Amino acid sequence: MWCSRVSLRRLQRIVVSPLYTSSPVISTQRAMSTLPRVYVTRRIPPEGLKILNESGQVQYELWDSDDPVPRQELLNKVKGVDGLVCVLTEKIDAELLDAAGPNLRVLSTMSVGYDHLTLEELKKSGGWGTWRTMWLCGYELADSTVGILGMGRIGVAIAERLKPFKVKKFIYTDVAPRPELASSIGAEYVSMEELAKQSDFLAVCCALTPETQGFCNKKLFSQMKNTAVFINTSRGGVVNQEDLYEALSSGQIAAAGLDVTVPEPLPTSHPLFTLKNCVILPHIASASYSTRNAMSALAANNLLAGLKGEPMPKELKL
Repeated sequence: MWCSRVSLRRLQRIVVSPLYTSSPVISTQRAMSTLPRVYVTRRIPPEGLKILNESGQVQYELWDSDDPVPRQELLNKVKGVDGLVCVLTEKIDAELLDAAGPNLRVLSTMSVGYDHLTLEELKKSGGWGTWRTMWLCGYELADSTVGILGMGRIGVAIAERLKPFKVKKFIYTDVAPRPELASSIGAEYVSMEELAKQSDFLAVCCALTPETQGFCNKKLFSQMKNTAVFINTSRGGVVNQEDLYEALSSGQIAAAGLDVTVPEPLPTSHPLFTLKNCVILPHIASASYSTRNAMSALAANNLLAGLKGEPMPKELKL
């Protein structure tokens, strides 16, 4: 059996290790809501499969044959997997690693020899590479139109933070105009259709209600510019994620930034994670000591007021 640490080239560590070992082969560094996916390239002896089955740590797919898995089948099956169990007949080279993608963290070979592994590819560290003229280019806030869906305290706070970046115009829509809030940032009230058409950056800040459930859908995305960036910091349920995936993958819109999803956390197997123009965060918009302390204080004061029969500082009228 052979073991070595390899490759930072895909921004994640891949570990090559023996199949049979006294310690777990699967790394648990990444918190996951679903089990890591593993592909087994051959019908291996039953003890190995028993270990995988009884571990409760992985879900795996097996090439259930004594004959080698065809190369094209292997390249298709490794897409997005977290781990790979292979034998001598599988050539692990740049083509396969590229096909697997950045999720691949563990490669386990049922062999003493390792001549079927392209070691140079496994141990490459891509680093940052050389600077390129269009590398990591995006769209500027300067001279742009920022649209806000849901003009409340959060919408205003976002606009206040964006103002120094020389945003040309703020527009917003809500159930009705809110001039008392909009005036502080000079935002113009527009229809939902105009919000979609005009916005270079569209920030969703509305509450999740029966009316807003799935509100950001195919119709909205089809009205947006193909250079527009969609941002959701409200609730995941406001967005139809399947429609968003189609809009991003087809180039209907340029990019998306999501702090909220359905479910949370979003399974790493979700199609949105395969897109280079979608950034997903684990609902951390309120993750500061002062904000979380303020949230807990408000919840406590609500409780105490309610128990005393007094008006609650923040009460949902049912």
